[in-house]
Amino acid sequence: MPLAVLALGAMLVLVVAYVAYGRRVVRALGPDPGAKTPAERMRDDVDFTPTPLPYLIGQHFSAIAAAGPIAGPILACTQFGWLPCLVWILLGVVFIGAVHDFTALFASVRHDARSVAEIARQYLGPRAGVLLLVFIWLALVYVVMAFTDITAGTFVGAAEELSGITQFDPGGAVAMSSTLYLAIAVVMGVLQRRFAPRLWVLTLVFVPATLVSVWAGTQASTWLVASSRTWQLAILGYCVIASLLPVWSLLQPRGYLGGFVLYLALAVGTCGAVFGGYVVEQPAFTSTPWFSLDGAPMFPFLFVTIACGACSGFHGLVCSGTTSKQVANESHCRPVGYGAMLAEAFVAVLALCTALVAANPKAPPGVIYADGLGRFLTQWLGPEHAAFARTFGAMAFSTFVFDTLDVAVRLGRFILCELFRWKGRLATVVATLLTVGAPAALLLGSPPNSYREFWALFGTSNQLLAALTLLCLTVWLKASGRTTRFTVGPLLFVLAVTFTALIMQAVGAARAAFAGPAVDGIKAANAVAAVALLALGAWLVVEACIALRKPRIAS
Repeated sequence: MPLAVLALGAMLVLVVAYVAYGRRVVRALGPDPGAKTPAERMRDDVDFTPTPLPYLIGQHFSAIAAAGPIAGPILACTQFGWLPCLVWILLGVVFIGAVHDFTALFASVRHDARSVAEIARQYLGPRAGVLLLVFIWLALVYVVMAFTDITAGTFVGAAEELSGITQFDPGGAVAMSSTLYLAIAVVMGVLQRRFAPRLWVLTLVFVPATLVSVWAGTQASTWLVASSRTWQLAILGYCVIASLLPVWSLLQPRGYLGGFVLYLALAVGTCGAVFGGYVVEQPAFTSTPWFSLDGAPMFPFLFVTIACGACSGFHGLVCSGTTSKQVANESHCRPVGYGAMLAEAFVAVLALCTALVAANPKAPPGVIYADGLGRFLTQWLGPEHAAFARTFGAMAFSTFVFDTLDVAVRLGRFILCELFRWKGRLATVVATLLTVGAPAALLLGSPPNSYREFWALFGTSNQLLAALTLLCLTVWLKASGRTTRFTVGPLLFVLAVTFTALIMQAVGAARAAFAGPAVDGIKAANAVAAVALLALGAWLVVEACIALRKPRIAS
């Protein structure tokens, strides 16, 4: 089958879903275009500011489209085959992931742009709010672990088709380009802060500079060559520094430039998949229709491995944390919440396409994605620019990861400060170090490129967070007299998937931890984390069942 048929078919499904099913969810929620949003009522032009729809869509899409929808589909494709991955990405995003994002955004707008945890506290009780905060923090630890290890592997990765280039280190090129990219973002932030130039001037200067950093990385590919362990520590150190810096100095300019990298990567991936002339020759299933090559059952591990490509609980944090404070009209919730999640699913489809043309399907996801985008881009630039093309693909991946890591550590710090009511600069530093320290301890106790040890638990916690968010939203919908038919089905399915996955992971990790003469610390930690996540999730379900007996309220 031509790869173009797969890509165009997926695009058609997503467009039809937005028009048809998205409209159905709109009717169920009932947004009021005439109502004043929190961005208007509470406007301070710092956090609350009405934002034009095109800008808000772009900002929200850049915030949610991180490394998860890239790494997850690639890992799942190598385990189960491309067909079940494609089916789940499309069905999952239409009926679960996009519904979750849309409803979370709308609910936050209707509750003065409050977070999911605050909504849970209001409708499920104070205890439920605390439980959800603990759950989120534990899940964030696995986000940092998985993405740190994958990125470190990208910085030491090699591409087979570039192995003949003398004195060129593909991993070193990515590391140099990524470092230069972060430095460019800092310079942009400082200039914007001190001199306040017009945004179009900064764009004309720093977007091309970002592409120049890719070329510079290929020219200095041997300058930052280091081991995977060294890069793990360096990335964790970056997490500490970046999460403590003011948002204007790194997070905002990096996010702005990262948006251009994301759109360019999407354009390259789409053109390569549609016009590249590739044919899908890999099998639809890697082993049997129900098991992976290593014997893992498709239910539940296909779903939790793909994770963000179909459904992501962390999107609820973005929807209710920053985006809801910028919605200028309730009618914008559909294109921002539902539409942007469908666009992320297409990012996952393109990642799946790179896995289908991979030269080495057993390579880390970041390397596969880089090589795939590199092949697509090389078709237009010519083989003499293969090093630049591959480095661009890898830097695009690391760009998404840096955004995820920064946000994850910031959220972890906020959660710990809220849980323990810590205040002051010292408390901020301690909370940050604790959030980074737990992943660091586990990573240092495991061999490099052991992201597979963490990925399933990360994906499970992420999707269980989505289920718990849907749980809170379902209680709110019932309390406000709205229908819950479009949330109950997804809620029950994701709960079944994630609870099954956590039980299997807890049992499997515990057995593996004590199978040898010495206790395997990583597997033991995974077993403890799985049990903790399962207990927190079950407790929240009980709290929700109790809350469902409460009378309706107007909202």
